[in-house]
Amino acid sequence: MSTVTTIGLDIAKSVFQVHGISATGEVLIRRQVRRGQVLKVFASLPPCLIGIEACASAHHWSRELQSLGHEVKLMPPAYVKPYVKRQKNDMADAEAICEAVTGPTMRFVETKTCEQQSILMLHRVRLMQVRQRTMLTNAIRAHLAEFGVVAKSAGAI
Repeated sequence: MSTVTTIGLDIAKSVFQVHGISATGEVLIRRQVRRGQVLKVFASLPPCLIGIEACASAHHWSRELQSLGHEVKLMPPAYVKPYVKRQKNDMADAEAICEAVTGPTMRFVETKTCEQQSILMLHRVRLMQVRQRTMLTNAIRAHLAEFGVVAKSAGAI
């Protein structure tokens, strides 16, 4: 019996698609897995290479799967897209991810630690607050201008 050596994992909100192949390229796994069962399914598999698109929650799943002994590689979605052979759906995406992760020229994204993600979230929230404040200020100035009240911007001399 062949063993799974490479898996493409298409992560989603509640149902993940798994596509696993042997060293010879034979498809051994092609199934859906509910979010709550992912760790149980991967704990029952021998350590293998798992490819995941680097999108929301990918770093979390990478850390979890690495803790089970698997080698996880994250790839930018734009680099995986050329590997999709037919219409875009979860099964085709998982197959494309599985093929892309073994590509000789593929570039990978480093898995972020919880601390790195926390700092990144802090910066993103701050940037979002600055943008929202600017939008609100501009909207108030525009509304006031409708009534003839014009104020200089903070940057104007």
